[in-house]
Amino acid sequence: MKGTKEKLIYEKTNFWKASSEKEKKEAFDFAEGYKSFLSNCKTVRETINYTREVLNNNNFVEMSKSANDKRVFTVYHNKSMLAAVIGNKPIMEGVNVVAPHIDTPRVDLKQNPLYEDSITSLGMMRTHYYGGIKKYQWMSTPLALHGVVIKRDGELVNITIGEEEDDPVFIMPDLLPHLGADQLKKNVKDAIDASQMNVIFTSIPHLDNGVKEAVKYQALVLLHERYGITESDLLSAELELVPAGKARDTGLDRSMIAGYGHDDRVCAYTSLKALLAAKSGKHSRTSVVFFSDKEEVGSEGNTGARSSQFVDFICELLKTNGEQYDSYAVRKTLMNSQILSADVNAAINPNFPSVHEKDNAVIMGQGVSITKFTGVRGKGGSNDAHSEFIAKLIRLFDKEQVNWQLGALGKVDQGGGGTIAKFLAVHGADVIDCGTGVLGMHAPYEIISKADLYSTYKAYSVFYLKDK
Repeated sequence: MKGTKEKLIYEKTNFWKASSEKEKKEAFDFAEGYKSFLSNCKTVRETINYTREVLNNNNFVEMSKSANDKRVFTVYHNKSMLAAVIGNKPIMEGVNVVAPHIDTPRVDLKQNPLYEDSITSLGMMRTHYYGGIKKYQWMSTPLALHGVVIKRDGELVNITIGEEEDDPVFIMPDLLPHLGADQLKKNVKDAIDASQMNVIFTSIPHLDNGVKEAVKYQALVLLHERYGITESDLLSAELELVPAGKARDTGLDRSMIAGYGHDDRVCAYTSLKALLAAKSGKHSRTSVVFFSDKEEVGSEGNTGARSSQFVDFICELLKTNGEQYDSYAVRKTLMNSQILSADVNAAINPNFPSVHEKDNAVIMGQGVSITKFTGVRGKGGSNDAHSEFIAKLIRLFDKEQVNWQLGALGKVDQGGGGTIAKFLAVHGADVIDCGTGVLGMHAPYEIISKADLYSTYKAYSVFYLKDK
């Protein structure tokens, strides 16, 4: 029987082999906008500011200002956001949600960061790392300082140092190998202690001989001259050290992208672009994107996926659309909804293939990843999507010619990790993880394939069109 092999055997498809020249070009073109986004949105606040501007430029209206508008959004504390294109069907019949997170592993400055080292007389900044990182990867790496400072008079000051060609960068110097005998005996996770992750900030002392800690004082003078801030203003500041520099093409064929924060801004960008393509009045079901914060530290706080903001937004959507918005209506809407927990997965690293099971792992260049469950060991802490929902998604992707693959997060008992899927599933919706494969996840510079980037965008776009 013709086509029997293709019907009986599941095989992943390499995007570059299967796609037309037109689609390959579209993938490369799409990557250019993403690289710009990734280079300019290195913090949660920067991502929200960018997204708010894009939404305003595409006829979205803030929910608080809406009067029966069909394209609406809400921002919470400048760190999380929900946006929607309201469809033709009643919202209570369910919505289609794509939900990435926009925080990334990084190194924060402590609230009282600045000090002068008593031995070297260098001006230093104390740090506290955020999220699951290998601390040694951040040492001796050029870093940029991003964030906000709130002055005593309430003025918000944005700070970005280290991204322009003539900007200084900041370094947490590692120990030289010549004197590293004791360090090299340690396990990798213990080679760098968090207390050693202090960044060199300045070295020139103030010339006033009556000033104690003249190097620290000179640093404060410079900060005040350039930004009008004082040391006490730093106590309430949010300042982050992130890898300096732009996202870059990777590989001789330019088929990949190296950059900081693919996890999870690759899913944020693709879901935003997919929502922008959703046309008011042409979608049956309402399309929603949910940018959440704090995923890398357990989705805690009032901007994480565990907070009430998602439910509140659904309630506001019902109200805006002239539907009932009591507790029953909100619960029924959520239970009728379908959600893609838009998070990345670990692609097989050719240098470390043994941590994966090849037939159940993500391979770069072979499409967007569908991940049934995450968690650790015996599926602990996972959502574990239902077969019916997985089958619907596969049928949809096949019908719309989306390049896709199934993939798990490493071998059983090798390790594991979590996403926001389980926090969204508690509302009764169908939820599954769906996102881009990444090499070197949580390193200062991660790698993705342009093929998978584009496939992720297509996957989210057709999911928004899904009517049941």
